[in-house]
Amino acid sequence: MNTVREATRLAVSASAPRARVVVAKPGLDGHDRGAKVISRALRDAGYEVIYTGLHQTPEQIVATVIAEDAQILGLSVLSGAHLTILERVIELLKQEDARDVRILVGGIIPDADVTALEVMGVDAVFTPGANIRRIVEIVDRLSTTLPDMTEAAC
Repeated sequence: MNTVREATRLAVSASAPRARVVVAKPGLDGHDRGAKVISRALRDAGYEVIYTGLHQTPEQIVATVIAEDAQILGLSVLSGAHLTILERVIELLKQEDARDVRILVGGIIPDADVTALEVMGVDAVFTPGANIRRIVEIVDRLSTTLPDMTEAAC
């Protein structure tokens, strides 16, 4: 059990429903390695991950969250525009009556902005060097507080 993937696969229960997660790269930032690594770790932990790709607008991101019925949104922001982007994303989620979507942000986030993001409604902020296992654990914790994800039988 040397890899994060092996550890997370062992921890996944086949019968437990897992949250659907949208991972997005807003704005003009073209560096997506971190977003792809986190997407892979969450997928390996049993989550259904939808990665939007680069250069997404807040409107495109929220449209994907709504279309995919995602419970968790992860944003990777390296451009320094995190406060502006998050303000718009949160506003759009409210307009779509999706206030219950959990929001995670990763990237180059100054310490002084972490509290501002939390006040805005962001559930967790990850900066460079964040432990991947810890990120998966936080997503696990957040997903246990989500409304029942099982669908009614037809």
